[in-house]
Amino acid sequence: MSPNPDPSSSPAGYAVEHRTAVGAAEEAGALLRSRFPDGFAARPKGQLGDVVTDLDVAAEQLLVGRIRERFPHDRILAEESGELAGHGGGDRTWLIDPLDGSNNVVIGLPVYVVGVALCVEDTPVVGVVHDPMTGRTWSALRGGGAQGPGGRLAAPPPARPLSAAGPLLAWTQGHAVSRDDHVACALRHTLELRSRRLLQLWAPLVAWAMLARGDIDGFVGYRAEAIDLPAGALLAREAGIALRHLDGAEFGGGFGGPDTGRSFVAGRPEMLPHLLDLVSPFSPGTEGMHTVETAPAGPTARRSSAAGTPPSGPTSGHRP
Repeated sequence: MSPNPDPSSSPAGYAVEHRTAVGAAEEAGALLRSRFPDGFAARPKGQLGDVVTDLDVAAEQLLVGRIRERFPHDRILAEESGELAGHGGGDRTWLIDPLDGSNNVVIGLPVYVVGVALCVEDTPVVGVVHDPMTGRTWSALRGGGAQGPGGRLAAPPPARPLSAAGPLLAWTQGHAVSRDDHVACALRHTLELRSRRLLQLWAPLVAWAMLARGDIDGFVGYRAEAIDLPAGALLAREAGIALRHLDGAEFGGGFGGPDTGRSFVAGRPEMLPHLLDLVSPFSPGTEGMHTVETAPAGPTARRSSAAGTPPSGPTSGHRP
């Protein structure tokens, strides 16, 4: 199975937007770094255990201001502020996650990033992920490749044998997914049993950057959040990563539609058939077929016991 084909658009057409997003993300990152780990306050966000800090708010204000100054006609969707309409009513939307990993920040864990994306209609064309703690930035232009601190991110290396312990994977699920969601529980349990490690980072953009760099083999999301998805998906795709829905169909990585359309599997092309074998029983339309293993059995083991029902319907949340 091959990676997603390069889109037929001109990277140069979004060069100014790319520079603006990178500059704004790095400026916001400097603000966050200057006040971590002790210079902020936090409060609960909703009833499901999420949090928001005054760092989220300050960084978001900075990012919105920089983008609005340069592109006043564009619509903005920001994590804390919601929708901010532009003056033009066009088809361009900026997605801003000012602090992906707020729960980590609150407990003093330095695993968080800034995420910025630009979508035209529902197609990501610019994506930026900035790590304030290291000062490193990864970015992508649709059709123009992905860039890291050392320059262009190389295509995935030649196929390497799958470890007997299974692949190294990351996992995310939308914040609105309940803890006892049968499909999420069964899927995550299967991945845990059939992978070498399953990382649950509380910061999806960190996982997307790791995948684009080649640090991990794959990334699986279940009803993922919309706000951070376009930046991460574009970065991975432009670095040569293949993205699919759980049923194997192409996954665009946009922000539109219900969260039931944002379940995905992403991985190095030679790893994708194995990853799809793990997740396909949990794709829409497989009601009554969700199964999990009862004991680790290596990368070629089959699932053995039935479990799970489909989610009740589309809902929305704020942060994984």
